[in-house]
Amino acid sequence: MVNEEKYISILKEELVPALGCTEPIALALAGAKCRQLLGSEAERIEVGCSGNIIKNVKAVVVPNCGGLKGIEAAVAVGMLAGNADADLEVLTKVTEEDVVRVKAYLKKKAVKVEHIDTEAKLEIAVRMFAGGHEAYVRLLNKHTNFVDMSKDGKVLFHKDEAPALESASLTDRSFLTVDGIVDFAENVDISLIEPTISVQIENNIRICNEGLENDWGASVGKTVLSGGMYGFMGRAEALAAAGSDARMSGCSMPVVINSGSGNQGITVSIPVIEYAREHNVPEEKLIRALALSNLLAIHQKTEIGILSAYCGVVCAACGAGAAVTWLAGGNRKQIEETVVNTLATISGMVCDGAKPSCAGKIAVAVNAAMIAHKMAMSNKSYHSGEGLVKDDVEKTISTIGTLASVGMKDTDNVILNQMLED
Repeated sequence: MVNEEKYISILKEELVPALGCTEPIALALAGAKCRQLLGSEAERIEVGCSGNIIKNVKAVVVPNCGGLKGIEAAVAVGMLAGNADADLEVLTKVTEEDVVRVKAYLKKKAVKVEHIDTEAKLEIAVRMFAGGHEAYVRLLNKHTNFVDMSKDGKVLFHKDEAPALESASLTDRSFLTVDGIVDFAENVDISLIEPTISVQIENNIRICNEGLENDWGASVGKTVLSGGMYGFMGRAEALAAAGSDARMSGCSMPVVINSGSGNQGITVSIPVIEYAREHNVPEEKLIRALALSNLLAIHQKTEIGILSAYCGVVCAACGAGAAVTWLAGGNRKQIEETVVNTLATISGMVCDGAKPSCAGKIAVAVNAAMIAHKMAMSNKSYHSGEGLVKDDVEKTISTIGTLASVGMKDTDNVILNQMLED
């Protein structure tokens, strides 16, 4: 199969567990790694962040931290209690005693934060000082992608990578197309993708159930169900939103992410899982459908980038809707129409950081994708020339990518500036 190894590699790169919102977790990881290099608790810390990191950390709860929010808290808990070798699960073993230490440390005002003027959407630089020694680490373009490490001015690790090249450390994605993704999902040896995708099913369902069973965030998931929206569409919206309710409010359960985001990982998977469960779809077919949904979301995000002013759950919901169409027996044309119908409806939803209202955006995006699915199954679709819809699915995806990556650059700056005015 053409590009089979690349498809599998992309899934393994993207579908990884993360405890908590990935931006504060990346800060915690940088804090843990810098402490590891320094060899002792930092007396003071300097943190530099790109605008999108600041935006996505401002209002979200850092997991296992007693409700603490913000860059200072994320770096401090990573430094004091994080596991530098656990990647995005860096805070899994933080204890209540550790939280007490973090709160005491934050009272010292020892962490200084500044906004880095950088081309990169994702950049974190942490410098720590203690006992006359100094350590430095820098993350670039990906939440776990360290490009610089040093101690006392001696370079311990360096990797050349341009700030604008988010894909530099990743498998090439330029070959991705809707048609190719469907071919892969239908024909790949299931044993090559099952270990990766089964972890997504297990983890994402667990946190979504937690969000429905208990009070988290703004309880968007519970609200959807309380409004009488039952059946598949209501359950898909409610479960996906509930997972975000829990995740954005510090739930200490991991999520398997997509395109660097737990909210996108939830959105791209839960509607597909819920449809499969309701219709008694065999496990193998569900796994193939999730390969389809995940790769379709990644395909859209390739041009948009990992962080932007464009809300990524739109891409994730679009992938989920197309996978549901595939599970329902839709043909290639109907799968493509589901993608186009979704993008024509909700493209332009802005990302104003990670916070409880992300759950509401997920509910809206899933609803739009399920309507798009129903339209496609009835052979109804939007047509070329209607807004940003083009005459084929790849051109439409590319147009939306340009809207998000080029047209919304100024929007991203305006959003950040308005958020910082609080």
